[in-house]
Amino acid sequence: MASPSPVRRRRSPPRVPLAAAAFCCFLMSASVSSAAHDYGDALAKSILFFEGQRSGRLPAAGKQRAAWRGDSAASDGEAAGVDLEGGYYDAGDNVKFGFPMAFTGTMLAWSVIEFGDAMPAGERAHAADAVRWATDYLLKTISQPGVGDPRKDHDCWERPEDMDTERKVYNISTTRPGSEVAGETAAALAAASIVFRDADPEYAARLLAGARRAFEFADKFRGAFSDDPELREGGCPFYCDFDGYQDELLWGAAWLRRASSEDAFLDYIQNNGKTLGAEDSTNEFGWDNKHAGLNVLVSKEFIEGKVLSLQSYKEFADGFICTLIPETSSPHIEYTPGGMMYKPGGSNMQHVTSISFLLLTYAKYLAKSSHTVNCGNVSFGPANLQLIAKKQVDYLLGDNPMKMSYMVGYGDKYPQRIHHRGSSLPSIKSHPQRIACKDGTPYYNSSKSNPNPLVGAVVGGPGEDDVYEDDRADFRKSEPTTYINAPLVGVLAYFVGNPAPGHARH
Repeated sequence: MASPSPVRRRRSPPRVPLAAAAFCCFLMSASVSSAAHDYGDALAKSILFFEGQRSGRLPAAGKQRAAWRGDSAASDGEAAGVDLEGGYYDAGDNVKFGFPMAFTGTMLAWSVIEFGDAMPAGERAHAADAVRWATDYLLKTISQPGVGDPRKDHDCWERPEDMDTERKVYNISTTRPGSEVAGETAAALAAASIVFRDADPEYAARLLAGARRAFEFADKFRGAFSDDPELREGGCPFYCDFDGYQDELLWGAAWLRRASSEDAFLDYIQNNGKTLGAEDSTNEFGWDNKHAGLNVLVSKEFIEGKVLSLQSYKEFADGFICTLIPETSSPHIEYTPGGMMYKPGGSNMQHVTSISFLLLTYAKYLAKSSHTVNCGNVSFGPANLQLIAKKQVDYLLGDNPMKMSYMVGYGDKYPQRIHHRGSSLPSIKSHPQRIACKDGTPYYNSSKSNPNPLVGAVVGGPGEDDVYEDDRADFRKSEPTTYINAPLVGVLAYFVGNPAPGHARH
């Protein structure tokens, strides 16, 4: 009954899987196609998921479409004399971890920035609401890594509406730094300021000001929160910082550069890139490791011909992309026999969605230029990257050996017993009597389907053999997370506007 295993950075080159040859043929052939998917339906549901993850007092009817949820944790922060109501529960538990929540906010905002124009107007508004639910909370925190005692929470199986476990506040400070948390918060607030720049300029200004404060704190008081014993207790082993805080400093600066266009942040990236490890790129991108996302984001200005001194970031981004393509000579990410990107550690769909997002974003940047991805003696154009991403999202939606969608509520066959407290217990609306900490155990052990479908939730997904058992207890496979869905919003929006990417070319 724990949260997903933390993502660990690979320390050695991943092996090339046996499925590489089959994947190669898909990539090279423009005639191969999969079953048609309703990307618009999947997009709407992927956004709706976030309403089921809300913490705090919920909006009135119409603004809260996940009607089986109720108010929860409205007094968060009171014990510390602060208001920390709101935000998202990160997964199937009732804890608010600031580090992955900030990354969720960044990726939701980036999804809207890059692909919001492809969203129907109503869905774009819902996506902006999802961003705001995160950033309203992050503006309150700036320095708090999280709320809730993760160990006591994980000893219970109870609805968020019934929580009686300690809601301890963990906060960083000048003497207990947490540059990765503050840096990611800066990135989220800066990215969100772009989302609201036209519709709500006053809010956008608040977000940008908050981003500056968070970044200044992260940079001035450098250190990792997991180096402090008390903060480590609140975040580890669930969301330990395995890759250091340096990438979050560059990531925060990159988003402040994007949001403000100020040369001071460009100078920061150029002056600190080498010392903060900008070239430490791997075939991973997620709540802990921002290097690949940083390189794609920063390379935009070089690709557009605006800042030629950023060429190295284009080279780093190319290096990342090359690890995804088995036809190159680079060490490659692993693929399952069914064609899904796979990295050991659990909650694998986070890699599928986040990497697919980077593929499509980089393809968008390249498509507006004459640049290609250079992988030694072979190069790839935007269409190649789009096809890789399409294979991944189609796998997620049902084109896989199990013939099932890994998004709750999408398609005819999808997970019924996800590892999620609120979804697996009777709704407070139908069962208003309190369900105490241990009273939920029979529901956890039940083989029955969850009574409250968390529509839009994407589970951790199958293992390296493409097998998914739909077992509530197997949290590595059956637990949804906000950071799985956040980049998927952008991926699905892209395919709403481009359901059939163009032919691959070299």
